[in-house]
Amino acid sequence: MLDVLALTAPIFLLIGLGFAAVRSGQFPAAGLPALAGFVVRYALPALIFLALARRDFAEVLDTRFLAAYALGSLAAAGFGLAASLWLRREGLERAAFVAMGVSCSNTAFIGYPLAHQLIGAEAGIALALCLMVENLLMIPLCLALADTGGAAHDRFSRAFLRALAALPKNPLILAIGAGFLCSLLRLPLPAPLGRAVELLSGASAAAALFYIGGTLAGLPLRALTDDVAPVALGKLLLHPLAVAGALWLVGPASAALRSAAVVIAAAPMLAIYPILAQKHGLQAPCAARMVGTTLASFITISAVLWLLRHGGGAVLAG
Repeated sequence: MLDVLALTAPIFLLIGLGFAAVRSGQFPAAGLPALAGFVVRYALPALIFLALARRDFAEVLDTRFLAAYALGSLAAAGFGLAASLWLRREGLERAAFVAMGVSCSNTAFIGYPLAHQLIGAEAGIALALCLMVENLLMIPLCLALADTGGAAHDRFSRAFLRALAALPKNPLILAIGAGFLCSLLRLPLPAPLGRAVELLSGASAAAALFYIGGTLAGLPLRALTDDVAPVALGKLLLHPLAVAGALWLVGPASAALRSAAVVIAAAPMLAIYPILAQKHGLQAPCAARMVGTTLASFITISAVLWLLRHGGGAVLAG
């Protein structure tokens, strides 16, 4: 158990530092959006680009990994959608955000730092591949379902295409594309530029975790609602189990990537989850779900890491 604590302690200490800094007023809460902007627009794209550009193209474009992570995420989303529609008798609009909550991880801010602690540099490849699944499939799918079930009753195909149309402006997607291109063409970076990108990428994990802690400081616990527990269980248990099952079926070759996929799936929902729900007036329950799930993840992530370190890899390998 001590080896697992050695992996998780730095992660949660940095989250706690961000929480304490914002709660005490040492770091202004108004500065958190700027910090998130730095991470999403500069540090993480640099990390993703280096992880892809410096490896062989056949190694970084792992189609079996993409298929397994997509299959597991779709299974979790489908279960969440069905449970919300048929068990809780909620409308499609609310059900779509339940599906998003149980299937879209905080890959960049929590999943990657955890995976990096577990497997090292190869976590950058898992980060890029998981972001592709989330940004090209899961998030557009859930947003399209929400728009279809909303007051305007938009056509699903139109809403899905509208969500995809925004992707060329996403710096993470641009970094993935540039990294794949450099890997395919084997384009080397000039030494000064490569070192600058390395320095920028090194800031991503710490800044991301500090931001998560600061965000939690601004979300009151009294906002927790009665639907937090089902969504938290779906995200922290169902999603990693579904991804593990898909990996067992599809089987990417790299044991490190298998472990990274499960760890990323075990992370809480994405940090912009309440922001995406704001258009539909669901930001309060989604923020409450994010708080409750993030707090519960302190325990569940440790359990997932322990399982992976003590025989889980053999199970995933089939």
